[in-house]
Amino acid sequence: FKMAALVRSIGRQCLLQQHGFFMQKRVAQASSTAYEEMRQYWDKNRKLERPLSPFLTVYKPHLAMMTSLTHRVTGVAMQVAVAGISITLLALPGEFPHYLNLVKDLSLGPVIIYSMKTILAFPVTYHFLNGIRHLAWDAGVGFGLKELYKTGYFVMALTAVITAYFVFFM
Repeated sequence: FKMAALVRSIGRQCLLQQHGFFMQKRVAQASSTAYEEMRQYWDKNRKLERPLSPFLTVYKPHLAMMTSLTHRVTGVAMQVAVAGISITLLALPGEFPHYLNLVKDLSLGPVIIYSMKTILAFPVTYHFLNGIRHLAWDAGVGFGLKELYKTGYFVMALTAVITAYFVFFM
């Protein structure tokens, strides 16, 4: 029993040493080649005076780009607004109706009220409607260029109509 354990232990050590030796050799060769290729790639790009990475200014704006960007911006803006308002309301002393009455007592004009209602209604409406468009894409519908533009314009038009309804009739 002891002899078998000793033989196994020595055998494992020998295999690990051989395996480790060959692996180190391969890793060293692969890593130096990869670093060399990367260095050559960046040297070539510097010589050709290419930008490090493309940015929005490189591309001509188109409908798909703008609807995607607007969807992301409205999502982030709503999240920041909800979190900020929630934390502020939790931190303020007193009850919510007290602060609501303070805002009512400001006697803001209709231009300011309608502007604020638009600022609140547009992101919610657009993000909701464009989210439905994204769900259709998840189902594999509407990827053609014609459908992409048609649904993009439809979302923008419906957003304008529903936002106007929320602002002026609610």
